[in-house]
Amino acid sequence: MTDFAPTSAEEIADIVKAAAANREPLEILGNATKRVIGRPVTAPHRLSTTKLTGVTLYEPEELVLSAKAGTPLSEIETLLAKHNQQLAFEPPHWGEQTIGGVIATGFSGPRRIQAGAVRDHLLGFSAVNGRGELFKAGGRVVKNVTGYDLSKLMAGSFGTLAVLTDITLKVLPRPEAQATLVRTNQSARDGIALLNKALGQPYEITAAAWLPDFNGTSITALRLEGFTDSVADRAASLCRQFDLAIADTEHFWDGIRDASLLEPQPALWRISVPPNRGGDILAAFPHAKAITDWGGGLIWLNLNDDNATQLRAEVAKTGGHATLVSASEATRSTIDVFQPQTGALAALTARVKDSFDPHRILNPGRMYASL
Repeated sequence: MTDFAPTSAEEIADIVKAAAANREPLEILGNATKRVIGRPVTAPHRLSTTKLTGVTLYEPEELVLSAKAGTPLSEIETLLAKHNQQLAFEPPHWGEQTIGGVIATGFSGPRRIQAGAVRDHLLGFSAVNGRGELFKAGGRVVKNVTGYDLSKLMAGSFGTLAVLTDITLKVLPRPEAQATLVRTNQSARDGIALLNKALGQPYEITAAAWLPDFNGTSITALRLEGFTDSVADRAASLCRQFDLAIADTEHFWDGIRDASLLEPQPALWRISVPPNRGGDILAAFPHAKAITDWGGGLIWLNLNDDNATQLRAEVAKTGGHATLVSASEATRSTIDVFQPQTGALAALTARVKDSFDPHRILNPGRMYASL
């Protein structure tokens, strides 16, 4: 096993080019904080981007930031906070992550329902494909971008298409104030229905969750953010539908964002469904521990390994998809971690993989066994 820790994009290109020539797969990593997500990668070499660090451009007035892929997420968030700005897609905090890993895995937090997903904030990037070729896509502003929107393709590709080297992101101002309104002791269906009713009204809600057990009762919660007077006015309009407001708003939503309110074992699933079908998934697994986010559209579910087949069947009924976020290596080797693909979709995925990585040396098998 060879561990590569290059310090430049050109070094990465040379390493990948040699691996491609020898048909030797590479496991692509940042700080390996999300290595447990996806199928185990069997490769004779590892390539880490952790020495490719530094913020290369930050223009607060233009709401744009560029950084090397190995730059710690914490460093970027600290810099943004000094200017009262943030990454609006609210990435989960799972260890000392790199910004490249955040983009490659593509997970967004509770604010996704209002601010959009990771891919919506990725303005551009530079990377090395599976041939060892340097390329870039996008730019510093959306209006200057032409051609294929590769940024949206790269977000969530788990290092299977290219090794990210540089990333440019849209950033946004931090809200001046926030408030969380809560209603207790509701069923999943009633709670999700209440959240969607509120989301359908002009309250600019930035988070909406239902939990079956929080301090001994179920809880339906929504978050308001913005200018202080605006938050107060909107909260007053909504308070008739909710029982109380919670004081420790940030800590509560951090627990939703990181799924830290659930134990990760034996198997933690991340399920995306139409919001009005979230209750169907919860009803199918009444004894499972769960968190429901995005107004019912995202469910974190803790299940035994032997429930995977039933879960896939229930999710298929909704037209959604499920990802196994945490499980043993043995489990991740034997069941589908990502939503299985068939027919035209599977063929399209294979063609995209071969366009970027024709020798299939970048994180082979990470997402699908055949790729």
